[in-house]
Amino acid sequence: MPAAKITSREMLSILKVRFEANQNRHKNINWAEIQQKLEANPKKLAVLQKMEETGGEPDVVDFDEKSGEYVFFDCSAESPKERRSFCYDRESLDKRKENKPKNNALDAAREIGIELLSDEEYRYLQTLGDFDTKTSSWLETPENIRKLGGAIFGDFRYGTVFIYHNGAESYYAARGFRGKMKV
Repeated sequence: MPAAKITSREMLSILKVRFEANQNRHKNINWAEIQQKLEANPKKLAVLQKMEETGGEPDVVDFDEKSGEYVFFDCSAESPKERRSFCYDRESLDKRKENKPKNNALDAAREIGIELLSDEEYRYLQTLGDFDTKTSSWLETPENIRKLGGAIFGDFRYGTVFIYHNGAESYYAARGFRGKMKV
């Protein structure tokens, strides 16, 4: 069951509490500046609301000095609950004749307004805590792998980040996807 709709004011409060509770994720970043940017960009705040409503627990993880943007990742302990049991992309969904999942990760990410994490971004996320210790998350897949029918995913087991592959049409109750957004 999807989470209840969150207002903009509630979302800012949720983000501030999460920001303050997880200082290790964003050293030397000032909440007031983030809040100001979000209030000036209601469409970006709406994306964060969708991330939250689907179980992503977005949080600031970086500041991109080149673009002057704050980077948000899904920081839920496990792959976001409302984004699981999806195959990788539309092509893989269309190829399934039986037992089709309800959606695919790339289309669902676009509907929310986010992009999947890359292999490198996923590894960075894992330096901020232990994520996906019981689940796994689809990752942005290099074109050469996707052309051959595969897709990559990551998880954290045995104190190690694993990046692995599967057929893009596969889907599992414990595999979802994590996203990113800049503001």
